Amino acid sequence: MSTERNIRTNFAFYPPEDAEAAWDASLESLERALRQAFPNPVVEYRLSGVHGIPVIDFEIELAADVWIDGTAAMPKPDYAFIALANVTADEAAVFARWLRDSFVPQPHLVRFASSLAVANGDQDPWPLSAQGDAEEIATEMRRHLASIDD
Repeated sequence: MSTERNIRTNFAFYPPEDAEAAWDASLESLERALRQAFPNPVVEYRLSGVHGIPVIDFEIELAADVWIDGTAAMPKPDYAFIALANVTADEAAVFARWLRDSFVPQPHLVRFASSLAVANGDQDPWPLSAQGDAEEIATEMRRHLASIDD
């Protein structure tokens, strides 16, 4: 197993596998929540070129001079995901904590995956802990990334 790294990858967040509508969210409710939680977010609506469904692209400032980009699809009630592009585990963890604690209706309703793990054959999202601060979440996300080296 490798030592902890602060590499950049894409992280995606999903509701529980057997409850795709569990977040009870829409793109509009996500936009409102992003605008309430983060200063001056950039949010743009578009149709996904891959699936032909409405999505939003967003850019938010997590901390001073720390910006992240994301895309979300929530064609309620069928499916939902939020993907962050080119982020570290630390950056993704700050967003994941906000998602878990401030957006979804129950803290146990979030799973996550990384593009690095998926590219290495790990297709199953991991459950995000229902407790813990951003540092504990980042540790779990780094463990997720390290698991592909096992």
